Amino acid sequence: MGYAPRRGRPPVTDEQRQQQRLDISRQAVRLFATQGVAATSGEQIARAAGVSERTLWRHFTTKESCVAPVLTKMFDAFRTVLRDWPPELDLTEHLRVAFTPVLESWSDGGVDAVLAVVRMTHHEPALRAVYLALREHSEDTFSEVLAERMGVPPDNIDVRMRAATMNAIIKVAADRLAHVAADDDLTPEVLDRHREQVTTAISTVIRGLTGTDG
Repeated sequence: MGYAPRRGRPPVTDEQRQQQRLDISRQAVRLFATQGVAATSGEQIARAAGVSERTLWRHFTTKESCVAPVLTKMFDAFRTVLRDWPPELDLTEHLRVAFTPVLESWSDGGVDAVLAVVRMTHHEPALRAVYLALREHSEDTFSEVLAERMGVPPDNIDVRMRAATMNAIIKVAADRLAHVAADDDLTPEVLDRHREQVTTAISTVIRGLTGTDG
């Protein structure tokens, strides 16, 4: 008896699954920005992304949660930069160098999508809930990195307060950048100014940490 080849589609890889989530997310953001969250249905998002509704709901529990992958891409990029902070380098100096590629990596339009979501969170409570939950998760990473530098547990009160302050700085800066982007183009000068504002503010937060000049 000869070998019968397996029929049907090959299994979807994790990379393909993540890319599909990101594609759906980008389409959801586009629709939310152009016609509003209330006027956008899951069916419309699925159709725009070229997937079935069943696939959409397999990835996301609500239509508002569709924005998570676009936002996560930004948060993950900054977390990676923070985790790569060399022991011998001041954090602000590290950010001035390492944060630049993060901003440049958004040149494919990803930054516009992120800032569109940030603007919408001010009048869309469900989107704001997703945004703030992801920011809270980022704060845990800040605590881990700062705790390692200070030689204390991540739940140390000083660490948690510094991490929360860093998170607030980044949120305020993102809100400001989103506001600017609504009226003007995101030129390299605008993005450089954003980076400098973030690094300068964070320099006050990390002052006094072991292994930094503050």
